[in-house]
Amino acid sequence: MPVVTPQKLAALQRHADDIRNICILAHVDHGKTSLTDALLATNGIISPKLAGKIRYLDSRPDEQIRGITMESSAISLYFSMLRRSTPDATPTPKEYLINLIDSPGHIDFSSEVSTASRLSDGAVVLVDAVEGVCSQTVTVLRQTWTEKLKPLLVINKIDRLVTELKMTPSEAYIHLSKLLEQVNAVLGSFFQGERMEEDLNWRERMDERVAAAAAKEAKLGDAESDVGDLQFEERDDEELYFAPEKNNVIFSSAIDGWAFTVRQFASLYEKKLGIKRSIMEKVLWGDFYLDPKTKKVLGRKHLKGRNLKPMFVQLVLEQVWAVYQATVGGDHGKGDPALLEKITKSLNITVPPHISRSRDTRLLLTTVFSSWLPLSTALLVSVVESLPSPKVAQAERLPEMLEDSPGSDYIDPLVKDAMVNFKTSNSDPVVAYVSKVVSIPESELPENKRRTGQLSADEAREMARRKRAEFARARAAETNGMDDLTTALESTTLDDFVPDLEEKQVDPEHLIGFARMYSGTLSVGDSLYVLSPKFSPEKPHAAPEPQKVTVTALYMLMGRNLESLDSVPAGVVFGIGGLDGYILKSGTLCSQLEGSVNLAGVNMAGNPIVRVALEPVNPADLDKMIEGLKLLVRSDPCAEYEQFESGEHVLLTAGELHLERCLTDLKERFARCDIQAGAPIVPYRETIVRAEEMRPPASKELGRGVVIGVTSSKQVSITIRVRPLPSNVTEFLLKNPGAIKRLYSERKELDDAKQENGVDEEQNIEADENLLEGKGLSFEELRKQLQANLESGKGREGWGDVIDKIAAFGPRRIGPNLLIDATKGGYFPKIFAPEKNENGNQKDDEALQAADLCDKITYGFQLAMNQGPLCNEPVQGVAVIVEDLTVAPTDEETPIRDRLGRLTGEVIKTVQQSIRQGFLDWSPRLMLAMYSCEIQASTEVLGRVYEVLTRRRGRVLSEQMKEGTPFFTIQSVIPVAESFGFADEMRKRTSGAAQPQLIFTGFEVLVDEDPFWQPFTEDDLEDLGELADRENVAKRYMDGVRRRKGLLVEGRQERVAAEKQKTLKR
Repeated sequence: MPVVTPQKLAALQRHADDIRNICILAHVDHGKTSLTDALLATNGIISPKLAGKIRYLDSRPDEQIRGITMESSAISLYFSMLRRSTPDATPTPKEYLINLIDSPGHIDFSSEVSTASRLSDGAVVLVDAVEGVCSQTVTVLRQTWTEKLKPLLVINKIDRLVTELKMTPSEAYIHLSKLLEQVNAVLGSFFQGERMEEDLNWRERMDERVAAAAAKEAKLGDAESDVGDLQFEERDDEELYFAPEKNNVIFSSAIDGWAFTVRQFASLYEKKLGIKRSIMEKVLWGDFYLDPKTKKVLGRKHLKGRNLKPMFVQLVLEQVWAVYQATVGGDHGKGDPALLEKITKSLNITVPPHISRSRDTRLLLTTVFSSWLPLSTALLVSVVESLPSPKVAQAERLPEMLEDSPGSDYIDPLVKDAMVNFKTSNSDPVVAYVSKVVSIPESELPENKRRTGQLSADEAREMARRKRAEFARARAAETNGMDDLTTALESTTLDDFVPDLEEKQVDPEHLIGFARMYSGTLSVGDSLYVLSPKFSPEKPHAAPEPQKVTVTALYMLMGRNLESLDSVPAGVVFGIGGLDGYILKSGTLCSQLEGSVNLAGVNMAGNPIVRVALEPVNPADLDKMIEGLKLLVRSDPCAEYEQFESGEHVLLTAGELHLERCLTDLKERFARCDIQAGAPIVPYRETIVRAEEMRPPASKELGRGVVIGVTSSKQVSITIRVRPLPSNVTEFLLKNPGAIKRLYSERKELDDAKQENGVDEEQNIEADENLLEGKGLSFEELRKQLQANLESGKGREGWGDVIDKIAAFGPRRIGPNLLIDATKGGYFPKIFAPEKNENGNQKDDEALQAADLCDKITYGFQLAMNQGPLCNEPVQGVAVIVEDLTVAPTDEETPIRDRLGRLTGEVIKTVQQSIRQGFLDWSPRLMLAMYSCEIQASTEVLGRVYEVLTRRRGRVLSEQMKEGTPFFTIQSVIPVAESFGFADEMRKRTSGAAQPQLIFTGFEVLVDEDPFWQPFTEDDLEDLGELADRENVAKRYMDGVRRRKGLLVEGRQERVAAEKQKTLKR
């Protein structure tokens, strides 16, 4: 197909009904980019021979080297097909514009998948026919479910069933059926979860209604209608699943360039068998059989013992297998020329003589398939027919998306109407969503690229001068030869030398927004408000105040190239310039500020977990590095940058591969200086447990974990009890930080922020992400569920009446630790109890009361929870109970305000020290950040996989054999601290046969050992001696963190080298 001009594509953007915005999603190495190549070949962007090999959309050098996609990239494709306006009308060609986004499959880049799915209306989900449903497959299916995208399933790499696994067509059919069942089971689990939640909400509403209405008949009538609605919803789940007869399943092999749907084969066999196409589509997949005598379709029960093959095997798979047999099968893989000739005649295909004589059997295979079942036709026809246009998709998706957006009740009805009803005129409000920002070198912008065939006068003269100089050199070399070097040098002048200044010139980076238009029409020069992800239409002028920007450029995204546009209508995926400095990672663009909408609450799949301290090799490049880091953070959806108090510049990334990519970008593009990265900084958590063997409590009278703290001035005495929280309560608090944050913002808009500013600012980003995910738990639900967790589970004794005594959560006011007020006076303000306003403003002449110190104690608690006693890491699963608080009267004449200022520091310090002492009275544990690791490996390399896992302190959870394949799927967990270099080591040890996928799952006590443990029982002393010579692994991890933070490391220090050791001479 000829190359389609950008002008033609820009003209097609005006016809919204003929646009399809799709993203291609799948697990890593399931063939997304190869599939995209076949589609690009139809537009003449790449040669059909190179499709599947060139991986055009992998435009970065490291993507080509590693063979995986790291950044989602978009391209616009033209597609024309014959359509009938009515069943009897003659088909006429109809043109379509397909905006396609190719996304990465590696877990480290799952934030790129989130950004791609928000811009699209439909999703093409690929599944490898051999590997089946993998961890990322489930993740991308969940993404399509939450974003309400209509999915299309492509079962790719079917050629592996023929060439690798040597399956017969019947075995392949059973294998494909099971694979389809697995994918549908994943979708079913999502539906079931949502259905149960709706049912629970409905029951709660019904109970409230019945209680309020005292069982009135009218209300019972309402209840019945609600039941009817729910039953209707239940029937509706039929539409969710993939089924070949619905034409939402495509069978393909991207590398061999073929794909088909059931509909294609139904039309092929319609005339031959005399069965209507509509009926044929329904019976071609499933337990239907063709009677060879009567040519009738039979169900399983009418077989009467005959051994017939299913129609899909007989009419479809056997034909595909025959082509493989004829081209790459037979003896020594040379094919079967006689069978090939028979196939080409029956299919009416002509194979060019130079290909049929070629020794490359794969070339022959792809030629036959591209003539018979071209991949692009099957896929693009299905996309056009099965996936919705932007107009249809917005009407379905947006009402719910707008309802879940922050401050949804305050959105202007005009804006809502324009988005849902897809209004595109210039007078309608403009709403666009920028899902990420990409960095483009200035030389690659369309305005700076020279059009081919258009030379300026200066460029023409320069080119002529170079040509003359080259010609003169060549002639001199010919006439004189290499012996007469002097003459050759004379003929070369200094004027002919052209220095490579271009390479040395710095090519500045420009940030381009990767965006989608939802309503109105946007032109270059228009002014828009940029709304940050924290914006709410309820308070449009709240800080940070949205800024107005002027659009400097609009681009059509064409993979590695950009094409300039003058204006963009609704429903289009495009690039936008002019946002540099106004937008961080994502945001919403709106033509009005009052009543605008915030679409930027995109749910990132994972928070960055791997932290690395960076420093420039040359200290003079520090400013360059900081500027580069700021640019990197803007252009990468998942990377974050922090500057620690110690002066370290720390980069946070999603994983090891993501870190590698970020460092490459930083060195080569953003900072342009040599940067060295320190050892990765892994987060830990500290907790306490009730172990079987613990040292006796510090104070037998008070009990374990109880500490009486007295300030240095002896004026304030505080009794604190530290206890481990039940595990189910800790898990509940870890899952709901957003609800706790919302509870604070609803209940306290008081001066707590002044006191806790230092702690609060750090956690704003983390908490606000959760705020934007949806409505979350309400105040009452949070209270009820927390109480239920406190009263159930292991170790529930003594937690029954605690809910109304909770004074704070920590650290950062949203963490999984509780501060509980058990004082007789109940001095602390409670979170779940009504506020008491007894204590007004303190007057100078009043005596100092215990209640005046509560906010200081709370702040001390937050600090103690943020930096635990083991290695200054955050604490989780701890309850701090304040049992007594007394203030001794003093004879000082000084005003109370002056004394309070002095006491503040003393109280905070005392509280911190008391909590630390109480913590260490129990058996402390270090919790390691854990990755869940999924590995697919064949039986030959299984032993080596286990060897690498064991060496890295991994723990295998399950091992399952994939039916019909020689592959095992191993589920395991591995500490993040031990995971650096794990993927490379796994590949080396298994010769590339096993690829691990690492997903962060949380923190776990992997080493159930007290870091301070020393033998104290007689048995231990007898076995291990006083020095306990076996290695304490928990202490090793703890000492590593303490050494990095510059804290005191206790215990015997290892000698680095023998000659450094001091020895006394006799």
